[in-house]
Amino acid sequence: MNLRVILADDHPFVLLGVRAALEMHAGIAIVGEAATPTSLIKLLQSTPCDVLVTDLTMPEESDTVEDGLDLVRRIRSGWPLLRIVVMTALTNTAILRVMVSDGVVSLLSKIETMDELWQAVEAGGKGEVYVGRSIIEALTHSQDEACDLSPGSCLSRRQAEVIAMSVRGHSISEIAVALGCHRRTVSRQKREAMAKLGVTNDPGLFAYIRAHGVYES
Repeated sequence: MNLRVILADDHPFVLLGVRAALEMHAGIAIVGEAATPTSLIKLLQSTPCDVLVTDLTMPEESDTVEDGLDLVRRIRSGWPLLRIVVMTALTNTAILRVMVSDGVVSLLSKIETMDELWQAVEAGGKGEVYVGRSIIEALTHSQDEACDLSPGSCLSRRQAEVIAMSVRGHSISEIAVALGCHRRTVSRQKREAMAKLGVTNDPGLFAYIRAHGVYES
């Protein structure tokens, strides 16, 4: 019996590469592909599968991006028997630790080899969880970091204020007015703060903040 696999990623070349790599192995049937969270949910509702291989942050057609952690929780709630393999480019160890901590979701960095992807899918077919080598190394290394994982510990007071207002929905212009500084200054402070936190975009920032449960009051 073939292992039924659904692939989800907003980059067509990633989907193409993952499909090609998995179809090299006997016993694999790619039964569907999705490029947005909404299309993925619809596909899961109509197409039985055993393993889902998905990116963590995918934009909708409107360019809005759903919190990747929320998406995984929704899928786990709706399809509790489905095995999930998350492939992500995120490097923030706090988010990675949240994903790994419950021991249910397999997790790979997008820099892993296709052989590791196959191992993760194969493990999922057996009801097991697989964590990629790069993820393990990142989490091990983070234990020795001098900077605490909570956002405020690494940030200056002004950087923390900018991040707090940003995740509450304020625009760069609104933050600049509130803090009495130039938009370019706010943009630079936000960029530097995100670099300290190890995230590269707003979806990654929101996932990081949600993982810590701060700045959301």
